[in-house]
Amino acid sequence: MIIRFKQIHHFFIRQALYPMALSTLLACTLFAGRVYLSDSWNYHFLVWNLFLAWIPYLGSLWMVHIYRRQPRRWWVLLMPGLVWMAFFPNAPYLVTDFLHLRYSSGVPIWYDVILLSAFAWTGLFLGIFSLRAMQTVVKAMVGSLASWLFVVGVVGLSGLGIYLGRFLRWNSWDLIFHPQAILADVFTRLANPLHHPGAFGVTLLFALFLMVCYLTITASPLYEHS
Repeated sequence: MIIRFKQIHHFFIRQALYPMALSTLLACTLFAGRVYLSDSWNYHFLVWNLFLAWIPYLGSLWMVHIYRRQPRRWWVLLMPGLVWMAFFPNAPYLVTDFLHLRYSSGVPIWYDVILLSAFAWTGLFLGIFSLRAMQTVVKAMVGSLASWLFVVGVVGLSGLGIYLGRFLRWNSWDLIFHPQAILADVFTRLANPLHHPGAFGVTLLFALFLMVCYLTITASPLYEHS
């Protein structure tokens, strides 16, 4: 029992679960403080968005667990992998919530800056650690080069997902309920790039931003665990 507990503990350490839980606690505490100060539920959407950001992170832990137990049965990873990819953009998406920053009576602007920063930070790094866990699995299955191509592809799709979510108001579950409408929006912009410069600009900028953040964290020797 003790050995099993230590194994789980070290697994959580390698996947940065404890700092992510602490960061989430800080963000939610700041939100509770704002509710108390303002006597309102403004910014309540941050809590929901952070919940969505936890889905791909927990999904990546599940993927690592499945792979370790059944490393040769790659096909069992396909469905959870698709679910992870569908929800992954929700993690860095929290960075875009700075668009809601406004002066508000009863709450200093600096408090809201810290509040939004805490949620954005937590969501961003849930995404980074989630992607790192998935890259570790891909690397073990098909090699280092393919794992980096996987990262580049995911980062690019994530940039597109952030655009679809923030500006076209699509959600991850709409991929199940309205896939044709989403594909139509995407193909319309691909077919007419000059008419939709914002789509390409937002996608590219967020993809680059996420990639730089990912490389900054994962290039550190302190984080190397694979």
